[in-house]
Amino acid sequence: MRHHSGLRSISLCALALSSAPAFAEEADGRRIIVTASPMIEAAAARVQRAPGGVDVVAADAFEDKVAVSLRDALTFSPGVYTQPRFGQEVRISIRGSGLSRGFHMRGLTLLQDGIPLNLADDNGDFQELDPQVFQHIEVYRGGNALRFGGSTLGGAINAVTPTGRSAPGVDLRVDGGSFDTIRTKAAYGYADERGDAWAAITTDRSDGDRDHGKRRSYRFNGNVGVKISDTIETRFYASAQNIRQKLSGSLSEKSVLTNPTRGNFVGDQARDIDSIRLQNRTTIALGNGALAFGLFFNAKDLYHPIFQVIDQKSEDRGAFASLDLAGDLGGMPVEVTLGSQARFGKVTARQFVNIAGDRGAPTALVQQRAQTINSYGEARIAPMPGLWLIGGGVYTHGERKIDNRFAPARSGDASFDAFAPKIGLLYEPSETLQFFANYSRSVELPGFSELSQTPAGGAPGFTPVRAQKAWTAEIGTRGRIGIAAWDISLYRADIKGEMLQYSVIAGVIPAATFNADKTRHQGIEAGLQLAFTPWASLRQVYQYSDFRFRNDAVYGDNRLPVVPRHFYRAELRLGNDRISVSPSVEWLPQGAWVDYVNSKRVGSYALLNLGAQAQLRDGVTLFLDARNLTQKRAVGDISALVRYAADNIATAADEGSVAFYPLERRAIYGGVRARF
Repeated sequence: MRHHSGLRSISLCALALSSAPAFAEEADGRRIIVTASPMIEAAAARVQRAPGGVDVVAADAFEDKVAVSLRDALTFSPGVYTQPRFGQEVRISIRGSGLSRGFHMRGLTLLQDGIPLNLADDNGDFQELDPQVFQHIEVYRGGNALRFGGSTLGGAINAVTPTGRSAPGVDLRVDGGSFDTIRTKAAYGYADERGDAWAAITTDRSDGDRDHGKRRSYRFNGNVGVKISDTIETRFYASAQNIRQKLSGSLSEKSVLTNPTRGNFVGDQARDIDSIRLQNRTTIALGNGALAFGLFFNAKDLYHPIFQVIDQKSEDRGAFASLDLAGDLGGMPVEVTLGSQARFGKVTARQFVNIAGDRGAPTALVQQRAQTINSYGEARIAPMPGLWLIGGGVYTHGERKIDNRFAPARSGDASFDAFAPKIGLLYEPSETLQFFANYSRSVELPGFSELSQTPAGGAPGFTPVRAQKAWTAEIGTRGRIGIAAWDISLYRADIKGEMLQYSVIAGVIPAATFNADKTRHQGIEAGLQLAFTPWASLRQVYQYSDFRFRNDAVYGDNRLPVVPRHFYRAELRLGNDRISVSPSVEWLPQGAWVDYVNSKRVGSYALLNLGAQAQLRDGVTLFLDARNLTQKRAVGDISALVRYAADNIATAADEGSVAFYPLERRAIYGGVRARF
């Protein structure tokens, strides 16, 4: 019998996932937990060794959803704040990462199969990640991302695709529904003694729930593994994306509440991406550990009509290596991890006058070059059974160069070097219970979006922005006792130079960036699952976020905008593997601040959703995904403002600040998936 769970890293006794565990009885009556995939078990075992907030989300946690973006896949991942904008454009933030960034993403490292999707300047986009093809997703919050060389405030998210060994056979899927949405997936895996291969082709098309929100995409993901010997394996990965996304844009609060279907047709704004990613990873099993190394190459074309037409071609290449060793020191277990990841990239960034989405007269030509090298090490020692002491750090070197061909005086370069240490402890009084604590530094380097800005009335070019640095303390626990499984972290990050944005001229000039003086991010990341019976379980996540300035010369101790203080989600699952229904709720009891001066909050809301699945026969399942059943109208996401401008109700015009994205409208989706 399978129990659905939102806590992906709780099954400590088996180091397996609780997202899809099967319960079995041993001869002595003890219950053990078994999962279907050794790869997911290995991922769970790996993240369990981190002395802080981590979890693994198996694909079956969201396979009965129309998972368009990471918002759909990480709905019940503790500490991951995801809110809708439009289509595949969503906000993803951990511990307030990229808090005021109203577009794309910052402060997180996104990876697929261990290779960064972020460009070499560490700015990120998430449209190239397709949840349809993932086997599982690993979430490393904050300083727990050390093993990927992550040094940012938010941490890292690593999406892992299947192999021919973990997913042999045919996997087919068709889903769709509201707004003329239709999506397909066809995957095949094969394995023998010498190697394995897996490949998937996915498509996605929708008119979107707002005007001017159409999207379509075609994606390929695949990998081939070759066993060179009993101890050496090499694997080649390839992915290609063709993505076309119209941009509905932000609205005023009045429009969100009265006409949320409205979209912006001015300039035919869009984000079109063509990209290819290639990598090789070779692993060598050692007698007391493992060595992994490889190369990767990413190429991307971005055509992005917004206030102007942004036309960019980028190439990123890099190398990585890691060494894991385990042994004894004076009779005490010791583990050591060493690694480095180097990324080198160049971008040809052109801008044109936007003439209904087409290129007009050129306005900018900038050659951008970046490198980011993260070298990391961690040592773990167990002075007594069940207690691990951990120490390590990440050394970050970054270089950014902007060569402005249209305005040479606006050229510039910057170099950064920083060390981010980390100490922690992990205590396991029993096989199903952990307590942890850590204290770590984070360093977040500015990317080209921060270093190349457009002043009002001026030309785009180099703008000096400092690195963002923080010290974060974290304590927490995870475990399972009786019917309850939990994952709880409390953190406090004291930040210097937080990179914040605001709109210079709304709708005309993109966000400017400044370094704040001192800010503080603190909060609670909690997940709780209750397995009442074999046919009834409840999973819940709750976030408390207290983000504020600290004695700022302008803003005092004001709260930072965008992320609300309280946020809660819950899902009740009734049924079994053959048939089940899953009503769920999303509750925002108090809206977030909109601006830095704290003059305006958005409203609260509660959403009601419903999921269901029925297995027609072994390997063939129908599913239903119904969202916002009460057709609630409210603000889903916010672009930070310095001061909110209210609508003057005495006039017919709407003067309210255009900085809001509505919640998704009511939608009914369904589909069928088959595996054989």
